[in-house]
Amino acid sequence: MKRTLPLVAMLALVVVLATPSARSQDASQVDCFGKDNDRRIEGCTALIEGGGMSQAQLASIYAMRALAYSLKGDYATAIRDYDIAIQMQPNFAVALNNRAWAYFRWGKADTALPDVEESLRLDPTAAYTLDTRAHIRQVKGDPKGALHDYTQAMYFGGLEFVRLYQCGLTEAGLYEGRIDGVWRRELQEAMEKCVLSTTCDPLPADEHCRPATS
Repeated sequence: MKRTLPLVAMLALVVVLATPSARSQDASQVDCFGKDNDRRIEGCTALIEGGGMSQAQLASIYAMRALAYSLKGDYATAIRDYDIAIQMQPNFAVALNNRAWAYFRWGKADTALPDVEESLRLDPTAAYTLDTRAHIRQVKGDPKGALHDYTQAMYFGGLEFVRLYQCGLTEAGLYEGRIDGVWRRELQEAMEKCVLSTTCDPLPADEHCRPATS
């Protein structure tokens, strides 16, 4: 159950806004905000240790390093970095959601729920956060709540999320329609079946559906 694309996409906007333009060519900064997780950890660590950043910038750097740890499966370390980022910037909706996702992936759905609820309070239409809560509700045996959130994620996420779920539900053997980002009843029926199982994931594996979700 992976979700690299949504996690990276959620943090990307914050990173772009928080990146200090005066150091945009700095190698550590490029690595921190890059795609390679090991280099991201090294780059972010160098920026943290180097000083000279505002609290808001540091919060984004800690959140980016946390994301790298999370994507490597080191959820305990990731959550420690998210804790720091959120302490620095309590209304950091992206970090709250990503910490919730890390807890969820770590098998701690109950612990994840308060974070995702707070993130949705701050940004009620965030498709990625609605997807996180949908996953949590699904594994906790709330198919009605999960279906509502997945449907809302498609509504607010638009073509990207419709394609994502079309692809994932195709992999799950529940959807046989086109992967084109166009909502249709067949997709909704596939999702209705998926949420009845606590092990069905409507998201595709990271290595699949790249053309459909790019």
